[in-house]
Amino acid sequence: MVRNAKMQDAKAIQQLVNSYAKDGLMLTLSINEIYENILKFLVYEEEDRVIGCCALYPSWEDLAEIRSLAVEKNVHKRGIGRLLVEKCIEKAREIGIKKVFALTYQVEFFKKLGFEVVDKNDLPKKIWSDCLKCCKFPDCDEFAMIKEI
Repeated sequence: MVRNAKMQDAKAIQQLVNSYAKDGLMLTLSINEIYENILKFLVYEEEDRVIGCCALYPSWEDLAEIRSLAVEKNVHKRGIGRLLVEKCIEKAREIGIKKVFALTYQVEFFKKLGFEVVDKNDLPKKIWSDCLKCCKFPDCDEFAMIKEI
């Protein structure tokens, strides 16, 4: 079941995201960052346990970022990631967002959801503020992908 995240989900979200961050696949999140942004997160819960998460971060009048998409590795290929992204897109539509983007290594996954690879330089510079804390900055090797909704 996908639902809005609650404060009590913050530690589970952190554990999921940071399990991928330690492999260099996404940025780490402090518990404080999650608490401050809890309203941006959706979680996938099964048997009273959070096994997936995703966040929608509006970044401009008509643009939002899909961030922190993480699903427990032992439940991959069940459509949980797809469902979380689709719910974030639905949320984006509700608030008047016209385009969503992701910075990702999972190009094929996002292509299946209708995203297209774009040049990172085509995105507003404002989105790079979180990149400054990444050890790969300024030599980012992620792909920028965007979808018009």
